[in-house]
Amino acid sequence: MEEAIKVQKVSEEIKEYLDRYSLNYCFTCGSCSSTCPVTDTPGMEGWDPRKALRMLVFGMVQEVVNSRFPWVCTGCGKCVHNCPMNIDIPYIMLHMKSLRPRDQVPGILHKGARANLDTGNNMSIPQGDYFFLLDDVGNELAKEECPGFYVPVDKDNANIIFWPNSKEIFADVDDLKWWWKIFYAAREKWTLPSENWESVDWGLFTGNYEFTKVFAQRKIDFMKKHNIKRMIMPDCGGGSYGCHIGMSWCRKNEPTNKVDGSPNEVDYVYLYKYLEELIKSGRIKIKKQENSKLHTFHDSCKHGRELKRHFGEAYYEEPRWIIQQCVDNYVDMYPNRDNANCCGAGGGMWPGPYEDMAAYHGKFKYESIKNCGAEVVIVGCSNCRDQLMRRVPKYYPDYKYEVKYIWQLVAESLEIEPWTKEEIARGEAEATAQWKKLGADDLLYP
Repeated sequence: MEEAIKVQKVSEEIKEYLDRYSLNYCFTCGSCSSTCPVTDTPGMEGWDPRKALRMLVFGMVQEVVNSRFPWVCTGCGKCVHNCPMNIDIPYIMLHMKSLRPRDQVPGILHKGARANLDTGNNMSIPQGDYFFLLDDVGNELAKEECPGFYVPVDKDNANIIFWPNSKEIFADVDDLKWWWKIFYAAREKWTLPSENWESVDWGLFTGNYEFTKVFAQRKIDFMKKHNIKRMIMPDCGGGSYGCHIGMSWCRKNEPTNKVDGSPNEVDYVYLYKYLEELIKSGRIKIKKQENSKLHTFHDSCKHGRELKRHFGEAYYEEPRWIIQQCVDNYVDMYPNRDNANCCGAGGGMWPGPYEDMAAYHGKFKYESIKNCGAEVVIVGCSNCRDQLMRRVPKYYPDYKYEVKYIWQLVAESLEIEPWTKEEIARGEAEATAQWKKLGADDLLYP
């Protein structure tokens, strides 16, 4: 006969934290477990959100902290979306991550977050290599189809700041061109930072609250220093959601910004609203791709369900409208919007060490894609894109589909009004002056 579980005593700090979430309100109804991608995952037998919550109620905090469960939780929010008592399980699991010693964080996540803190990006890419890449790929785009184009760095009084992703700078360099083409076509006054340019917050993935605040504050300070009007919220959930959370913490802890003494906040726009603005205002012209392949849209958890729950906004209709300006053949997969399945990449699962489990999580999204018959899946998150393009097809190869960023689809549908000779000459002159100012004299516009 098994011995009954006894309630364990926890520290006052842990008790105070868990009391915020009223765990005793849990009905143990199983609504969370029935929708959680971790439930029945091979390697996680016996684990689900209901069990994790009951363990915490009994004071078994260290057992949860030591387990894999917080690290294979994608933070998708389907559990709390279904919970009749609205218990915020993803935030609780985030805190369980924070209690793990940093040298015991699985995989490369803490190393990447630490690299970002120390060098300004997750991969410790040196500034010289970063500058070379921006200049080299920018020159390619100028020669291919956008004469006069260059990548503006540390530009004062820009209307838009765009944060690149280190995996694009490191490897997927051609993916940078999609946004750059859109900025070129819109004649946007935009910029990138020379330092601390990483868009993705791996502090969020590791439960490192201090790192998340630092990464967000750096973005705020850069915008204040250079008088930039708006940022495009980074696309990845660890970028946009992490930045959103980090900025809210910064406003709360330091209401006044140290750079200029103004309120410690900046204006931002989500990528869907920005693209919608450009199209509706006529700043960019789109030619619909007729007789196109059948397209569908993947609802990112952090741009939809979780963003709506914590910040009162979700981007469901804007991306669908944008896609249908670009193609004439669209279908929704099911389930979608608030009820959409997680792709399995969230919470650090894409760069994390548990690939088999992440792929198992992704089978639900794979089935949704297969069942709707889509040939092209449009995404608005880089981790979702990598998961659906690179990992899921490796594990479920019997149905073929393409994956594209929504900004890629827009860029492919652009009708670019040619720049004038004066605009081209101005762009080339600005590029030369910029690299001289930044001390990169070997990167002069050819």
